[in-house]
Amino acid sequence: MSIKKIEIIPFDPIYAKNFAALNVEWLEKYFVVEPHDFDLLEQCEKTIISKGGYIFFAKIENDIAGTFSLIKVEEKVYELGKMAVSPKFQGQRIGQELLTFCLQFSREQQWNKLILYSNTILKNAIHIYKKYGFVEIALESNAPYLRSNIKMEYVL
Repeated sequence: MSIKKIEIIPFDPIYAKNFAALNVEWLEKYFVVEPHDFDLLEQCEKTIISKGGYIFFAKIENDIAGTFSLIKVEEKVYELGKMAVSPKFQGQRIGQELLTFCLQFSREQQWNKLILYSNTILKNAIHIYKKYGFVEIALESNAPYLRSNIKMEYVL
């Protein structure tokens, strides 16, 4: 089977439902969709884009294979969040392609750092984040997600 070309494209409202569906899929598989997730996923233009954030998609031919968002935390600091790859496309390094793009994009914006929240049961994700240079930092007691038991950062 030949590897198809992955195109990483910026947010377009026609893909808002894909953004929500890809994330709900993994959240329901491992956790629950929390109210904060619901706000970000169902109203992504209002809660992410209009507040200075970004959403990107991995597109393969006519399929949206994956996604991630960069949520503005403060000036030059963004949360890497809502990264998901469709089960249909898992195992094809799409998450790594998205992460490579994310880091390159963040450097081009001259941001200071990225943070992310995750859970250690997502061993593959944590492994990839560490491989790409994210390091574990202290998790605040009022983290935005109840499921978070690890916080990581990447200094740009």
